[in-house]
Amino acid sequence: MFPSTLSKVFFFFHILSIVVAFAPASVHSVLANEFAQDSDSTLVRKFSGLCAKNGQRIYAPALVLAGLFGMLLVARDDTIADWDQGWVGMALVTWIAMNGVVHGLIIRSEKRVAQGDDSAKKTIELGGMIVTLLFLFMLYLMIWKPGL
Repeated sequence: MFPSTLSKVFFFFHILSIVVAFAPASVHSVLANEFAQDSDSTLVRKFSGLCAKNGQRIYAPALVLAGLFGMLLVARDDTIADWDQGWVGMALVTWIAMNGVVHGLIIRSEKRVAQGDDSAKKTIELGGMIVTLLFLFMLYLMIWKPGL
């Protein structure tokens, strides 16, 4: 499937960055629910602040890198995919949307909760659901490759 070592390296980092980018999707929601049951609102604020900080330093950059490594794979090796295939364009648009939700909704709302704005918790939940749906759609695109 991958004729060159460089393509294998790009593919490795593409998958690795996806795993890193979506690690909080499963962990943060469980921890947030546990912290929400605690009556100490400072704990919730501190957790949200840590989520926002890690989102900016780790998860959001990993999401950006996942797309960049995917684009490098398409640009480098036309046996993997080609830019004129429908699924590649849909994946690019989906990746842009995911970045918009993560950077514009989730991380911003986590910062607001960390500052004491409890109304932003609903936005974090909504953003998490949207990103999860986009991620599932991206998996569909990567596996079934519609428009190939």
